[in-house]
Amino acid sequence: MPRIRIAVVGVGNCASSLLQGIALYRDLFKGGIPEKVPGLMHPEIGGFAPGEIETVLAVDIDRRKVGRPVGEALFAEPNCAMRLYPAVDKGVTVEMGNPLDGLSAHMNDYPESRRFVLAGQKPLELAQLVRRLRETKTEILLNYLPVGSEMATAFYAEACLEAGVSLVNCMPVFVASNPVWAERFRTKGIPLIGDDIKSQLGATIVHRVLTKLFVDRGVKLDRTYQLNTGGNTDFLNMLNRDRLKSKKISKTEAVQSQLPERLPDEDIHIGPSDYVPWQKDNKLCFVRMEGRGFSGAPVSIELRLSVEDSPNSAGIVIDAIRCLKIARQRGLRGPLEGVSAYYMKHPPRQMDDAQARLETERFLQGEAEEVTLLPSADEGRARVPAHLST
Repeated sequence: MPRIRIAVVGVGNCASSLLQGIALYRDLFKGGIPEKVPGLMHPEIGGFAPGEIETVLAVDIDRRKVGRPVGEALFAEPNCAMRLYPAVDKGVTVEMGNPLDGLSAHMNDYPESRRFVLAGQKPLELAQLVRRLRETKTEILLNYLPVGSEMATAFYAEACLEAGVSLVNCMPVFVASNPVWAERFRTKGIPLIGDDIKSQLGATIVHRVLTKLFVDRGVKLDRTYQLNTGGNTDFLNMLNRDRLKSKKISKTEAVQSQLPERLPDEDIHIGPSDYVPWQKDNKLCFVRMEGRGFSGAPVSIELRLSVEDSPNSAGIVIDAIRCLKIARQRGLRGPLEGVSAYYMKHPPRQMDDAQARLETERFLQGEAEEVTLLPSADEGRARVPAHLST
């Protein structure tokens, strides 16, 4: 079976966990695809095992990664994700990307071992990126840019439109859930999944499930918070609160969508809270929920969740990649709504998780998402915003 050819934008902790996991499962599945495997929601999707995923292009802006084989760059500073598997192929050489707004100035106040350090190479231009996507026959691009990278996300989304490449938008700049972007991908005949990856078993999915449990059991939720701390570059980046607007929207709406009536803004607080360097890739989540049950009797929940942040993300992305592969085979266009609702915090259409799981399983069986013919090569040609054309 042919490999699924992916481009990775941002060779950070999430990419490290994903590519290590692909190597691990590739070796584990050498004797065939087992029915169930610890750590995977779907051992195979459309006949594709995790080992069928191949990185054909890798892009970053850090001088410790650009110019190195991706299998080495995965472990370069400031990455701190746990080492899951030692036998990762060296693979392609990491190429220089375009920083745009992906690098927050406040990081310069921290030691180089904790932050991004800009490489000296000339930033990648849009036409060059489109050419590289075509030359490498990339099918799917993973957007692992830092939170708040609005212009940089637009840059890579434009390249996908020009090159006919699908997008897994793992971060909270809204593309799949933005009607303008969604229509442009639909017009071009390109399927995508987004926005803002849910973890396999993380803060958002646990908070959503508990919120739905309150509703289903007749308990009125009055107020809730979710506080998160971590020590990786994601949390360091988010110390700049100006970069958090879309992240807070994404995480808050993921919970609000499970309620029949929205909580007032003052009664719900969800978002990253602080950067604790020694936590590294370990993420701690603290949830409190206060409500009223029978006859108004009070009920509250206090929860502490500890996870390794980046492997938690990879457990979802490895499914999203394969879902997009079969969507491309079926000639689907635009956002995959059911799949996005299952795997993403801010999908085009929110669903409760049971419904989203059902829609995803129907999709995997070929029973959902309308099949459409791909457009001609000239139809819906992407328009490049002025700030990307230079």
